[in-house]
Amino acid sequence: MPAVPPPPSSPPTLGADEPAPGAGNPPASPPGPPGGSGPAGTARRRGRPASPGSPGRRGLLRAGLGLGGLAVVGTGATLALSGSGSGTAPDGAGGSGSPSTTATPAGPAVVPSLRTEEQRSAARNGATVKMITIVPQGPGVPPAAELPVCVALHGRGATSRAWTELGLPQILVAAIAAGVPPFAVVALDGGDATYWRRTPSGDDPQRMLLDELPGRLAARGLRAPSAAMGISMGGFGSLRYARNRGEGFGPVAALSPALFRTWGDAEAVGVFRDEADWREHEPLLHQDQPHGRPIGVWCGTEDPFCDAARTLVGDTVQARFTSGAHDAAYWRRILPDVVSFLGNALTSRTTT
Repeated sequence: MPAVPPPPSSPPTLGADEPAPGAGNPPASPPGPPGGSGPAGTARRRGRPASPGSPGRRGLLRAGLGLGGLAVVGTGATLALSGSGSGTAPDGAGGSGSPSTTATPAGPAVVPSLRTEEQRSAARNGATVKMITIVPQGPGVPPAAELPVCVALHGRGATSRAWTELGLPQILVAAIAAGVPPFAVVALDGGDATYWRRTPSGDDPQRMLLDELPGRLAARGLRAPSAAMGISMGGFGSLRYARNRGEGFGPVAALSPALFRTWGDAEAVGVFRDEADWREHEPLLHQDQPHGRPIGVWCGTEDPFCDAARTLVGDTVQARFTSGAHDAAYWRRILPDVVSFLGNALTSRTTT
């Protein structure tokens, strides 16, 4: 598998699920000041522990972000990336040698064409949903209409912009330049804490993916998704989406998936209506049904969701458990590997 340069070095900010308590999960961080703004205090006010060894969700949202022009995506843009460059990544965010973003016109390099548009979703109770498409362009890259498409689902408290804030456009074209087969990515807003399933209010981002997304992509000259990836809550949602798509769908990449081994763990996050609601959607309870082929699972060994992620098994599951927490630094570090997995798996499926 071709080596992919590490992502750019500026740390992003995005929402993240708060891990649930339960057997096998590490204890919560020591309590902060009563009612204070520390991770433990924030989590305690929400009724669930903070992720040990990493900032809470509110702390991540306050941390600030800086990925140059990619942090702000307009109605359409094509960014040229240099194939070389160097830099030092922040602590825990990977190595050096990150590709640099330049303002030079697109030359003979692979570049990401980004487009952001908003449209109301009937499936999501008429909510205005942002859709971001990332389409590689350049020598050796097929036309957009011929590229396989991967849908990218964000985590709790985040939006579709989480993926550009993580530097996915740069990482995608760097991987393609290194020899990974090209594909396009589409990211949508799925709601703050929906877990990408129908909520009691009728907000149904899963139906949006199944019924509305293919038409929106067709209007942009793109194929319907044939792969999925998701972070945390989005990992849960991507596996649920793959199950809805049925046999033949895949690959699927689950990054730090927010999975729950027991109803007690799931109940603690305060999302599911009742145990029946959780049981209907929990990927771990439906492993006899297709969830994508193959499935790639990445989870940091310091992540309280790691024990649950280890129970996602099967002959098509490729698991990678390395040092890391449930945070943006870990996700940025593994994204090159995720992109390589998806590109090679998509090509393998079309040639076999």
